[in-house]
Amino acid sequence: MSIFREIPPTAGFPLYLKDFLARARPGSLEEDFKQYLGLSYARVTYSGTAALYLILEGLKKLSPKKTVIIPSFVCPLVPLAIARAGFTVEVCDIKADSFDYDRSALEKICRQSSDILAVIAVHLAGIPLDFTPLEKITREYGIFIIEDCAQSLAATYQGRKTGTLGDFAFYSLCRGKGLTIYEGGLIVTIHHQYADILNETIAALAKEEYLSESLKILELLGYWIFYRPGLFWFVFCLPQLFWNISGNRLRGVNEYFDTDFATHQVSDFRKSIGHAAFPRLESEISGQRKKAACYCEAFKNTPGIRFIPGPPDSRGSYPYFTLIFDDAPRRNKVLGMLQKSGLGASEIYALAITDYDYLKTIIPRRDCPSGRFLAAHHLTLSTSVFLKEEDLEKIITIIKKS
Repeated sequence: MSIFREIPPTAGFPLYLKDFLARARPGSLEEDFKQYLGLSYARVTYSGTAALYLILEGLKKLSPKKTVIIPSFVCPLVPLAIARAGFTVEVCDIKADSFDYDRSALEKICRQSSDILAVIAVHLAGIPLDFTPLEKITREYGIFIIEDCAQSLAATYQGRKTGTLGDFAFYSLCRGKGLTIYEGGLIVTIHHQYADILNETIAALAKEEYLSESLKILELLGYWIFYRPGLFWFVFCLPQLFWNISGNRLRGVNEYFDTDFATHQVSDFRKSIGHAAFPRLESEISGQRKKAACYCEAFKNTPGIRFIPGPPDSRGSYPYFTLIFDDAPRRNKVLGMLQKSGLGASEIYALAITDYDYLKTIIPRRDCPSGRFLAAHHLTLSTSVFLKEEDLEKIITIIKKS
C-alpha cells in the first residue's frame, strides 16, 4: 500500500464544490433516473440493501411464496436483506468463469420447488447477465426477477439498460459505486401497477432520522475531501490495515455485516448532490469503458489469464475490470504487488457466499465449486477517473511479467 498515492479500486465519481452549491438545475434525482431509464417509477432509498429489503417487503402483498434465489458469488448484504424480510435464501452456483447463473442448476431449483418467490439477477462488475435464458426460466415457473444493479448503472443488454429488464430493480448510490450520495440506493419497477404497493411499503418502513442523516451529510463532505489519490489511503487502506493486523480479514475487506442496516429516508440535500452530478454520468462511464477496453486488448492473449466477457449484444459499464487467473498463487502475488504500488487492485468478494461463517444460519450449505473458484482466482483492476495512462501501463506490465 502506498501512503502517498492510492488509486481507488472502483470508479466512484468524484464530487466537486459546484455539486454542493448547484441547487438551481430543474428536476430531481428521482426524475433523472426515470428519464434515463425510461420508467415511470423511481424512489431513492437509504442504500441498495435497503432498496432490496423494501422490494421484498412489498412482494409479500403480491405472493405467499417465501424463497429467494441468489448466485453463489454475491455481496453478503444480499442474503442479509432477504433474511431480514423474513424469506428463505436458496443458493445457485454460477457458471465457470462467469458471474451468471448455471442455467441447468437454476432450472432444476425452480422446477423442484413451488415456493420460489424471486431470483436475484446480479449484474456484477457492470457486466449484464444473459437475461433471455433467465427470463425464460422464471416466466415458466411464475417467479419474479429482481435485478441487482448496484454495480451496473448504464450497462445495457440488447439495447435495454439494466434495471429495465426484470420486474423490479435496485441500484446503489454508495461511495465508490459510481454516481454517489455517500450512502444511498434506488428502487425501480417496470410495472406501474406496483407503484402504490412500493410507496406504501416505503412509507411504513423508511422513517425520518435526523441525527443519522446529519451524520451522512458530514460523511458526504468527507468523501468530497478524501476521495482523491493523495488522501484516499487514510480512509480506505488504513482501516484495512488495522483490521488485518487484528486478524479480522472480513472486516478488513469490508465484508462483515448484519441485518441491522438502516432504512431511513434520504434528505433532499443529499439527493440534490446526486442530481447535480447526474449530467456527468455518461462521460464518466465512457472513461470507464475506455480503460476496460485497454485491459481487454492487453490481456486477450495472455497465458493463464482471462476476463469475463458480457453476453452478445451487451455493453458493460465497468466500475472495475475483472481478471481470472488459472493459478491462485499467481493471483495472490499479483494482487500483493499491485496493492503495494497503490494501483487500485482489489477483490470483489473474498469468498463464495456459502463460505462466510457468520452467514451459516441463513445460507444453506451447498456445493458451489464455480463460486469458490472465482473467489480464489480473480482480482479487479481500477477504472477510476484518477487512473492515469502511465498507471494503466504499469499495471499491465506488472501482471504480464508475473
